[in-house]
Amino acid sequence: MSAELLGQGVLKDARRIVVKVGSSLVTNEGRGVDAEAIGNWCRQLAALAAQGRELVMVSSGAIAEGMKRLGWVTRPKEVHELQAAAAVGQMGLAQMYESKLREHGMGSAQVLLTHADLADRERYLNARSTLLTLLQHRVLPVINENDTVVNDEIKFGDNDTLGALVANLVEADALVILTDQKGLYSADPRKDPSARFIDVAVAGTPELEQMAGGAGSSLGRGGMITKILAAKRAAGSGASTVIAWGREPDVLLRLASGEAIGTALVASTQKQAARKQWMVDHLQLRGAVIVDAGAASKLREDGKSLLPIGVTEVQGEFHRGDVISVRDGSGRELARGLTNYGSAEARLIARKASNQFELVLGYAAEPELIHRDNLVLV
Repeated sequence: MSAELLGQGVLKDARRIVVKVGSSLVTNEGRGVDAEAIGNWCRQLAALAAQGRELVMVSSGAIAEGMKRLGWVTRPKEVHELQAAAAVGQMGLAQMYESKLREHGMGSAQVLLTHADLADRERYLNARSTLLTLLQHRVLPVINENDTVVNDEIKFGDNDTLGALVANLVEADALVILTDQKGLYSADPRKDPSARFIDVAVAGTPELEQMAGGAGSSLGRGGMITKILAAKRAAGSGASTVIAWGREPDVLLRLASGEAIGTALVASTQKQAARKQWMVDHLQLRGAVIVDAGAASKLREDGKSLLPIGVTEVQGEFHRGDVISVRDGSGRELARGLTNYGSAEARLIARKASNQFELVLGYAAEPELIHRDNLVLV
């Protein structure tokens, strides 16, 4: 199928969507949190949620809003000043999303992430579990980088990258980057009137990176190059990306109906195929569990999660979030997956039903040792 045909259905068939909006849009070019714009996006998000879709918002704007509240005209360069601006601005940003979503019967949650949260295995799985739980309860997570605590060594650097990482984290079908431009051009249209608009392309194509560059506005840190690289990163887990003008009327609803707006950067690998390949190719297996015939049958034939009651033996030493092997009684590998429990805990709950976990562990946690969403047959 051609990239053009694929591009038309990027959002039409997407069930789980991450939407990223930039600072200049959220704060109306630095004038303060734009209630009308955020209200429009929230109205569209609520309508999409009513269709049964799951939405995650990645929103810039905390630093820009903080600058406005503090009376700063120029974006500071010192990290501690940026952190102070973020701390001040995040209050107004969260309050605005909360109030606008409530108008449409949706709850919201503020989630602040750092690079360390997604680099650490256990914290990655914790963040994923939290976000998926929020989606199950029809609560829209509003995610931003935790600018009040990060430093230069651990900053994502821009929320385009964060949007792509979140898309990977929740296994989104699509990433929408709303910006102050119509989409991607072959050159900067502000400088080159002959610049060609790109309707659709395959994410990760080397030529795309050569077309864009330069910094964004004085309010944000990203340019079109960060969006192209974000699309490439999102495509690694099978999510396609749309880059579109954030003030386009009903942009999210129209994209979801199949209308071609902005630039579609299509993932060349389907979501499940990308995830499966990552699991299968994982070389650093920290350990393994041996399962009984009943559990093996449920994994192979019914596509079920792995429950501790079906585990007969735990091998090796591993932590929550590690990729481990699942083997049958003869030692043959059946599957691989991300474990919800470390090896010490797994040994305690092996052969036990989930209603016994709290008594054994001292707390109640996930009923699955490996959830089916984090498991792939080999």
